[in-house]
Formats: sequence, C-alpha cells, structure tokens
Amino acid sequence: MIKARRFETADAQEVSALIIKTLRITNIKDYSPEYIEKDVAQFTPEKVIERASWTHFYVFCDGDRIVGCGAIGPYWGSETESSLFNVFVLPEYQGKGVGRKIIETLETDEYALRAKRIEIPASITACAFYRKMGYDYKNGIDTVDAEQLYRLEKFR
Repeated sequence: MIKARRFETADAQEVSALIIKTLRITNIKDYSPEYIEKDVAQFTPEKVIERASWTHFYVFCDGDRIVGCGAIGPYWGSETESSLFNVFVLPEYQGKGVGRKIIETLETDEYALRAKRIEIPASITACAFYRKMGYDYKNGIDTVDAEQLYRLEKFR
C-alpha cells in the first residue's frame, strides 16, 4: 500500500535519485539525451530541498522506499492560482495508480483548495496522464512551448 507524507530534508538524496532515474528511463523516449541531462542537473538533492522550501512537497512510499513524489505551490505568488511541480513515479511503479494518488493528494492540499486554477508544466511524456486527470491545454494551446513543455490547467 502506497502511503503519502510530507517531504523531509533527509529524503533529498532518495528523491533526487528517483527523479533522475525516471527522467533517464521514462522521459528519454520523448526528449534528447542533452535535454534530459540538462533536466537532471536541476534535480540535485540541494535543488530538491530548495524546491521543497517554498512548496508543499510530498513523497509516496511503498514501505520504506520512496516510489513517487510531487509538489504544489503558489503560481507566481498568486493567492488564487497554484501549480503542480516535480510529479515523478519510479519506472517500475508506473501504471499502478501511484501517479493518480500523487495528483489526488496534491489536489487536496491547502494550495489546491484555495486555488480557482491549477497549472502544470507538463512533459511530453506525462501530458496524456494529466489530461486523464482532468487537466486541459492552457488557452487551448496544444503544442509544446520553448521549454518543450505543455502548459496544462484545471479550473475548480
């Protein structure tokens, strides 16, 4: 059974490794190795801790093992909009409901409850999953932006 809890600084190494593994195994299908490695550099343990300092960052555990993560925070400081960040599931746990549990957990967080709109910068890899979770293309734009991400949103 997968259990959710808030991120702790001691989790940083394991979360960093989870994100990097997922990028290199799952996301490589949709992005160049150069793009992936640039992304990998953004997910050092120190940078994970920094992201957790201004978001509500959660980890999802199977026993003692962290198998997924996700965060929600304010959208550019807005009181009425929030964003999802760093939603990752270990490759061997994908397709088993962990991603759904992450989204459901984030959508019950106080940042989600106060928001009229939630945005997510979605990878090509995860776009179909987020659309299944009720997110749609921001302003109807169904192409990737300069960062090679889709901008998806959900109104509440």
